[in-house]
Amino acid sequence: MILRHGPVSRLAWNLVPCLLACAGNAQAALQLQPETASLTQEQAAATRQLLEAAVQRLPPAWTTALDRRIDVAWRDDLPAEVHGRAKARQLLLKRALLYDWMARPPNAGIDEPATRAALSAVIHELAHFYDRTPQGRLSQDPRLLDLAGWQVRPLRFGLRTPHNAFSDRSPDRYELSRPSEFVAVNLEHFLLDPDYACRRPGLHRYFSGHFGWSPPQSACASGQVFLQADPEDDEAALLPLEASRVYAVDYLLAEANEQPMSRWGHSMLRLVICAPGRAPGPDCRLDLRYHRVLSFRAFVDDVQISSWRGLTGSYPSRLFLLPLDQVIDEYTKVELRGLQSIPLRLDPAEIAGLLERAAQLHWAYDGRYYFIGNNCAVETFKLLHDGVPRLAAENLSSVTPTGLLRRLEKAGIADGAVLDDEAEALRLGYRFAPASAHYQAMFEVARAGLALPQRRVQDWLELPPAERASWLGRADLRSSAALLLLEEAALRQQELLVRDELKRRYLGQGKQEASDFEGEAALRELLRLEGFFSRPAALLPDSGYGVPQADERRALELESERYAAQLKRQGVALRADARRWLSPGRRVMLEGTEANIALLGERLRRLHQEQGGLQLP
Repeated sequence: MILRHGPVSRLAWNLVPCLLACAGNAQAALQLQPETASLTQEQAAATRQLLEAAVQRLPPAWTTALDRRIDVAWRDDLPAEVHGRAKARQLLLKRALLYDWMARPPNAGIDEPATRAALSAVIHELAHFYDRTPQGRLSQDPRLLDLAGWQVRPLRFGLRTPHNAFSDRSPDRYELSRPSEFVAVNLEHFLLDPDYACRRPGLHRYFSGHFGWSPPQSACASGQVFLQADPEDDEAALLPLEASRVYAVDYLLAEANEQPMSRWGHSMLRLVICAPGRAPGPDCRLDLRYHRVLSFRAFVDDVQISSWRGLTGSYPSRLFLLPLDQVIDEYTKVELRGLQSIPLRLDPAEIAGLLERAAQLHWAYDGRYYFIGNNCAVETFKLLHDGVPRLAAENLSSVTPTGLLRRLEKAGIADGAVLDDEAEALRLGYRFAPASAHYQAMFEVARAGLALPQRRVQDWLELPPAERASWLGRADLRSSAALLLLEEAALRQQELLVRDELKRRYLGQGKQEASDFEGEAALRELLRLEGFFSRPAALLPDSGYGVPQADERRALELESERYAAQLKRQGVALRADARRWLSPGRRVMLEGTEANIALLGERLRRLHQEQGGLQLP
């Protein structure tokens, strides 16, 4: 049933047989018999013409499977939003479709609204009839369910998600109601839309393989496109990506730290992308500037971060594409967590399929984050399961990032041996060490030069900036350089805490002080703009579906650059005003750290000149 197409009692009709055999003997089994007693001669002829046009578009295997007579009747009593219904042996159609079909312009093409609506209604209901045959059963096929969005649920004995979260860029949201409607809606587009192979390539291959037949298709835009969540200043927000440039895919694990939400690490996938002009090979691992990371994250737009809300699925879970160097800085320098980059044994065709699935998720998926049931490990597992059919047969499901890595290694898919030699792993980029060890080494330099009482760098950084400042004026050149690096690390952490405080203090639920917060509108606008980069489908009109094609990509280039420019301007303005909205204690910490950096910079320049060096900038 289509939510345009409904149950009534069968009437005793005078059926006039209409044998539709439009593609040779293979189709002779399908018999559609329209009821003509209530039709004029012209209406009966138009009915036969419509049914014939619909059957001509069906694959031979489809018509052969429907080896029965199907009675066809026009009805006036179907609900307003229903265009048809497929009963046991009866196809009911909304009479208004016939009137529109007869009134359409001469030589109307498939894109003419009345033509498309009538053909879609007939094909949709015939899809239900086919799906009920032994040759069909598409809505029960695990692979179809993977592609459609009823994903497997880890540790649930093969059960699948009850709701389809691939809700963005849908050709008809009724497809999300149940698998049988998904099949019917998508078979409409498979047969009637030449762009279907480009917009939903995985499903097009599935249907073509099932029927052993394929309808005509348009030329597709090259490769995939992703909206970068935080592009560098010299990069476009919209990133085109050819699968031929992806040499390898690594399982990227952010190691645990002491924070409760991070104690099991974070799962990501690293795309080892070759520099332009470089042939795919091991040297592509040196092209770190071009590597990207696929990371599922709980996007928090206008709510206070809450562990409880994370447990109840109140945050969206979406797929972000991030530059590798940004991910390295975020984890190793700010969160002081190491990264492990474990190669996955995938062949080029599997990498292309994984990238294609990632693009579909990027543009269509709007999931819910659950700290236990649908976290980064679960989402990464589902991407691998659905994007690489071979992996669907492996026992990989896990609710923790480390557990998923163990299963990948046990199945022989991940090659953890690259970490055996730590020095070599660091040199080749299979591991990125947390900056804490480097910070501790720098602290030892300063500690030796100044006889600092603290033994750990963390103890030093936790001191108020004013207490740290009392030591800075006594530092020599070497100690000053070490302390400058540590103050810059402290500033990065303070900037992260500033953003967190603003969100918690002024955008949290039920905060009285937010009503008098003059910067609330500016902060909300910044988060709204960031929201476009977490849900890229919002930048496109509702008229399209699936993976964006050429015209949409051109529009995306313009829209994404416009929003990226707005985001940068809003960010600059917000940073300029933000300290006025901070709590006194946070402002003291931020400004004190900035003053320490300025003091050390000036001291370094002076000491360098005193020792006969060149003047530093």
